[in-house]
Amino acid sequence: MTLIFILTVSAVFGQGEKERLAEIAQTRESEKQRLVQITLDSAIMLLGAEEYEAADKKFKYVLKNIKSVPSDLAYYFGENSYHLGLAKQSVDWLNKYIQLKGTTGRFSNDAILYLKKAEAALVVAKSEETKEASEILSRDYDIDCGPTGKVVCPVCSGSTVVVKRTYLGETYKTCAYCNRLGYLTCEEYNMLLRGELTPK
Repeated sequence: MTLIFILTVSAVFGQGEKERLAEIAQTRESEKQRLVQITLDSAIMLLGAEEYEAADKKFKYVLKNIKSVPSDLAYYFGENSYHLGLAKQSVDWLNKYIQLKGTTGRFSNDAILYLKKAEAALVVAKSEETKEASEILSRDYDIDCGPTGKVVCPVCSGSTVVVKRTYLGETYKTCAYCNRLGYLTCEEYNMLLRGELTPK
């Protein structure tokens, strides 16, 4: 009789303990979500005050601690990213908002406007990168070819034959740059890189 009573009390106590632990976990989760919401509201205010760096930190905290991203957050983060000059990131997040809300969302018009601006900024950034790369490559640098002073011909990959594929099949031509040797001298190689080497 005493053993049954002790087991019953233990079971009731154990069940009460589980419920209490579940309650504590739920309270913690609610507090965490409340803090995330406060941080999001603060980030939105900072965005409105044009304090983009501070807003970015708070948006990132929210994104790291939120279970599912609300569509409005996608818009806010996209707009803030645009103001920070992060065009690619801005395009990604604004596209996400438009995919979720279409043209009927609360921020749809603004999202489309900022998306166009971000895409234009992205095109400019890419063209500047290309221009910078071409400027570096077009300078008169001489590549050191090593102790042999020779380089495998980059036109024919050393095979002395250039293969071209057409809709009629493949055509084979002797490489006009390496003179059936499969390699270029260092001087010829540097001339080829600068576009100065004429075919033989």
